[in-house]
Amino acid sequence: MKIAIDARKWRDYGIGTYVRNVVRHLAHLDRETTYFLFCDRNDEATLRDLAENFVPVVDDSAGYSLQEHFSIPLKLRRLGADLLHSPHYVLPLLCRCPAVVTIHDCIHLLFPQYLPSRMAWQYAHFMMGSAIRRSALIFTVSEASRRDILRFYPDADPELLQVVPNAIDEAILEDPGEEETERVKERYQIRGRFVLYAGNIKPHKNLERLIVAFGLLKQRAGYDDVKLLIIGDEVNRYGSLRRAVEAAGVRQDVRFFGFVPARTLAALYRLASVFVFPSLYEGFGLPPLEAMACGTPVVTSSLSSLPEVVGDAAVLVDPYHPEDIARGLEDVLSDAALRKDLSARGRARAHEFSWERSAQAIHAGYMRALGVSVPAVAAEGTH
Repeated sequence: MKIAIDARKWRDYGIGTYVRNVVRHLAHLDRETTYFLFCDRNDEATLRDLAENFVPVVDDSAGYSLQEHFSIPLKLRRLGADLLHSPHYVLPLLCRCPAVVTIHDCIHLLFPQYLPSRMAWQYAHFMMGSAIRRSALIFTVSEASRRDILRFYPDADPELLQVVPNAIDEAILEDPGEEETERVKERYQIRGRFVLYAGNIKPHKNLERLIVAFGLLKQRAGYDDVKLLIIGDEVNRYGSLRRAVEAAGVRQDVRFFGFVPARTLAALYRLASVFVFPSLYEGFGLPPLEAMACGTPVVTSSLSSLPEVVGDAAVLVDPYHPEDIARGLEDVLSDAALRKDLSARGRARAHEFSWERSAQAIHAGYMRALGVSVPAVAAEGTH
């Protein structure tokens, strides 16, 4: 059998994390099937080293371009592929071989303001619907995303929608050690307690309300020393965050960092007094799970997939009300017993998610799409 996987987003953050972990675990799991990995030219050497049966195939077409609808189907025919896995919602229109698709969330449909134009929203809506109609199986990463897909596409066959959750990258799970931790503390001038946020900076991440909530926290007795560290790319694109900091009167206590390497992030997770993630919408919400795996207490949103991911191992707050976010932060910072309990519960919860099990479930999905019977696999740590 010959299975093709679109790995052109190998270096991306969200979908890239998914692709990297699924492919690497498939390389351990399946030594018989030939896998063709469509990739960027810069990733060819890396992918060639995975396993003998994993073959990189360079494709220079840009994501969300017209070209990919022609170039990938042409390569599929030339390679004689039996199945294509598209790890996001764009399934090339000229693809004629059986296909499976992963739809992580419906964020483009729920937050059209992130797209450059009305036409981009129409493209996303059309391509997602086309992928759902034409795929032999649709993977998604949470029950919340599954519900969203069925809400926007009520004609989708629920039997073909399979939840296979994300898990944690090994680079985060590995303790960076005392020397690296001290280096990070010195590099980022970390002294005393801090609240940590890590993720992207888009408006649905709700950082303006987080900053307001942090300002409310700082007004209360006993929190003069606490800082807020915000890690996320493209901070400079959102001047509203700087204005929110000024308005909240916490300019000296909020620090913005751009991208940090995985080992640095692993150290920052472990150094934080509390990790906060008040997002309004997540297909899965990996950062809270990463923080829990590091033993850090978590305060997160009560909306979307987040309660499903964190279970009973985090403090849930109403993300639309800064007062409630501040209450959650104060509950954790003021209660050593609660912090210890959340740390233990969080580590246990994070261990319920596994890329190995998720890759097994995806592999079983491939076989199902190809009409090959395989034993059932329980992929979800939540069941």
